[in-house]
Amino acid sequence: MRTKPIALLNETSPRDAQANRASPQPALAEIVGGNAPDKAYSPIVVAGLVRLGEFLLLAGVGFGVHQLHVAPLWGHARQYLIIIPTMALFAVVALQAFRLYQLSALRAPIHHGFKIAGAWAMVFVAALAAIFFLKLDEEFSRVWLAGWCVAGLVALFAERVAAAAAIRALTQQGKLDRRTAIVGGGPLAEPVLGALAAQDEGDLRILGIFDDRSEARSPDVVAGYPKLGTVDDLVEFARHARLDLIIFTLPITAEERLLQMLRKLWVLPVDIRLAAHAHKLRFRPRSYSYLGDVPVMDIFDKPIADWDVFIKTTFDKIVGSICLLLLSPLMLTIALAVKLDSPGPVFFKQKRYGFNNEEIEIYKFRSLRADSGDQEASRLVTRGDRRVTRVGRIIRKTSLDELPQLFNVVFKGNLSLVGPRPHAMQARAAERLYDEVVDGYFARHRVKPGITGWAQINGWRGETDTPEKIQARVEHDLDYIENWSLTRDIYILALTPFALLKSENAY
Repeated sequence: MRTKPIALLNETSPRDAQANRASPQPALAEIVGGNAPDKAYSPIVVAGLVRLGEFLLLAGVGFGVHQLHVAPLWGHARQYLIIIPTMALFAVVALQAFRLYQLSALRAPIHHGFKIAGAWAMVFVAALAAIFFLKLDEEFSRVWLAGWCVAGLVALFAERVAAAAAIRALTQQGKLDRRTAIVGGGPLAEPVLGALAAQDEGDLRILGIFDDRSEARSPDVVAGYPKLGTVDDLVEFARHARLDLIIFTLPITAEERLLQMLRKLWVLPVDIRLAAHAHKLRFRPRSYSYLGDVPVMDIFDKPIADWDVFIKTTFDKIVGSICLLLLSPLMLTIALAVKLDSPGPVFFKQKRYGFNNEEIEIYKFRSLRADSGDQEASRLVTRGDRRVTRVGRIIRKTSLDELPQLFNVVFKGNLSLVGPRPHAMQARAAERLYDEVVDGYFARHRVKPGITGWAQINGWRGETDTPEKIQARVEHDLDYIENWSLTRDIYILALTPFALLKSENAY
């Protein structure tokens, strides 16, 4: 695990670190995390795409050699349609067995050249053995086999060199970094930081240390990494700078301290791990996960990560685009009705909470009189509210006013089709802000918000005038987050039109 200190770490003195802790947290986040790209790529997804690309490449070369040599003489034999994809698949399996899809291997194809050639050769040795023992030597061209072996190896090396260049570029841009904060300084943190820094594989980027203890028990700098603040500071830090992983270096016996900190941190969309280096109690190796060779215990995981993010984003873009196309006549009709019903703009834009509490702007069809717009949603719409227009009353009850949020899904990408509904920044229940009513309210922002959600199809839509209503909505949102699956998204989308028929709470 190759840890990469940020430039600040080499320039931060204990006095500077103290000044940073006293400064506003957004400013600290800009200093430490300002160079972080907004978008990061999962190494698991990158390696998976390389696997898929190499399968298609090797199969394509096999069919290409077949087309050049075999097809002109003997036609398109059916057995080649079976053996070519099979051997390409086994090649990917062999490369995986040699651990050649780790980022460290993908970055250095020349260094791992013998392993790559050996894995490819093994596939042909196995194929030749199968052909010999099954007496199929008359079924396959030897020239085709030799040509595919050589051409496939050349193509594989060329692809690996191109992939290495692309991965190095992503690494230099910080898009493959796993940005990490350490919770707990002092003597227990030093061996963990040393063990992480001593490894060569991976892209852990340690930003700094957060600890509630005083300087006497937790110094300003540990193993070259500065203490940036307290655990409360870490929550705010994660809201303003990209953070992927939190590692606790506290002993497992400090149960009360761990629980106290976890109550604050579990609302963040990050992985949380407990370093096993600090444990005197040892478990079986399978009880741990590993950061390189460093054992850790999994406490919390990002609810939607790696391939799940890729699948959900792809689903949103494809289905959202289809919905936008199919519903465009209806949206044009609503836009015309809004314009003719009352003076003012067709669309209403409002700031709301998005993923990780980021501020996003969503679009709706205007349903209130133009002179009664409530950008802050400080006053909820109630039954018989005189601010609502005639068209507005219809589109609010049926939630058709939400249709412009398809633009957020397809073009801006800050909304999903399915997820916790984004609430207005100053929305209240019984005159209290939502986060004051519900403990752990911000945990619903660990995933991207959605146009519809689990709470909405279970009847929790519309007015939230009591603490019980917002509590029930948040509970459904958290249930959705913890049990997300693509099939559940499809199920929610399928039930949404029927849920809209129950409009007793929508005004």
